[in-house]
Amino acid sequence: MSIFVTGASGWIGSATVDELISAGYEVTGLARTDAAETALKAKGANALRGDLDDVDCLRQGASDADAVIHLANKHDWTDMAESNRAERTAVQTMLDVLEGSDRPFLLASGVAGLAQGRPSTEADASPFSGPEAMRGGTENLALDYVDKGVRAVALRFAPTVHGDGDHGFISYLVAAARATGVSGYVGDGSTGWAAVHRADAATMIRLGLEKAPTGSRLHAVGETSVSSKEIAEAIGRGLDLPTVSIAPEDAVQHFGFIGRFFSLDLSSSSSITQKLLNWAPMGPTLAEDLSSGSYFRS
Repeated sequence: MSIFVTGASGWIGSATVDELISAGYEVTGLARTDAAETALKAKGANALRGDLDDVDCLRQGASDADAVIHLANKHDWTDMAESNRAERTAVQTMLDVLEGSDRPFLLASGVAGLAQGRPSTEADASPFSGPEAMRGGTENLALDYVDKGVRAVALRFAPTVHGDGDHGFISYLVAAARATGVSGYVGDGSTGWAAVHRADAATMIRLGLEKAPTGSRLHAVGETSVSSKEIAEAIGRGLDLPTVSIAPEDAVQHFGFIGRFFSLDLSSSSSITQKLLNWAPMGPTLAEDLSSGSYFRS
């Protein structure tokens, strides 16, 4: 079975490529750079040169594969409108190729914004629809193609997919602590983030490809909620810095753009996903990863 993976050299994508190759799949990864192409070929994967704006390349990748796993995103926090536009166009392009084929299309989404005052679940529909919405509303766009002969599955990731080498949200919090001399949390620190280890996320993606029914929403979540105060205290210990409360109105000024997310409760459950896929997260917890020291190397 041949799989086309976008974001194949990224944080989650590279682990997913390893997981798929280990399971015997033929993988072709979208490669934006020479370095990405070299890395993919070294793993035993094929490389298709292009990026999210190269719709002809995306059509080719989707046309030649038995399944598509879309993990790429521009993540341009300075121009979210452009990121959302590119995401919408890329997903629409690949869905149009797959229409009527009954081939799997798994795409990255997130748990953010699904619920308020409680952990989100797989039963919560995404509130983001239309080209101007977060990620271009592509989760709902993809699920609309269930009735058009595409085996669409939403991969909703925890806000932190952690592990050695992570350059995501936790690394931004570490950078803010280094820059300000304190490790901060917002308000009383009671808001929490769901978390998952990178290896567990990659395993869930493979199992989703193999087992998830059409139209499924899967949660890549290993821990339902890790409080912002716990995260800040772990960062403080790692950098030998004091832990302090930051007023909600000062969060963006103190943390940068990540302050908008650190102020939110982004807790989430994966109990439905675990039962559906017979998936049990086995990797280190976020606290264990932070205590390992990997986030605090110079």
